[in-house]
Amino acid sequence: MSAPVHPSVVEFWFDPVCPYSWTASRWLHEAGHLRRLTVRHHVMSLYLLNEHRTDVAPAYRRNVEASRGPARVAAAVASMYGNELLERFYTAFGEIVFDHWRRPSAAEYHEVIRTTLARVDLPDGLEDVMDSDEHDGQMRRSHEKGVSLVGGEAGTPITSIDGAAFFGPVLNAIPRGEEAVQVFDGARLLAGYPQFFELKRTRTHPPIFT
Repeated sequence: MSAPVHPSVVEFWFDPVCPYSWTASRWLHEAGHLRRLTVRHHVMSLYLLNEHRTDVAPAYRRNVEASRGPARVAAAVASMYGNELLERFYTAFGEIVFDHWRRPSAAEYHEVIRTTLARVDLPDGLEDVMDSDEHDGQMRRSHEKGVSLVGGEAGTPITSIDGAAFFGPVLNAIPRGEEAVQVFDGARLLAGYPQFFELKRTRTHPPIFT
């Protein structure tokens, strides 16, 4: 399959704590080594996705509540410092959490955010955003823009390739090298067909981040 003449423009909505956002983001990073990609990152929120759901198990609801803090900080970074620093923030956050595959508690998320902010030279006062609604408006607007492209049944991540948006891809492992490019070209082709709606199969094991 031939590569596009112009760089593909990818808009990528993620919640920082979502493991499948992380695998998809690393896939785009890998594909970007061999394809001309312009990737713009945007914040979405597992908390907002589940805000009005009544069928959420209590344990998952607690995890969703804990996840709100990192998404709030990401929204603040995007609003105050722009896309480049948002991408750096997300990469640092993900390397701390997912390269060790652990689920921090609400208190541990504070430690992770402190370390993340220090790694990317952002003010340590941004940690306070985790417990504040100051940037909730920006977070909601970013979230709703992504969801509006694919409909209310979406989860995280949401990806738009050259204007064709879809929920996912939900990747259980990170494609590397030429395989990442093959997956990208397949996703671009399917997303660009206006009558394509869904591919899905049951996951059988936890995600792999190495």
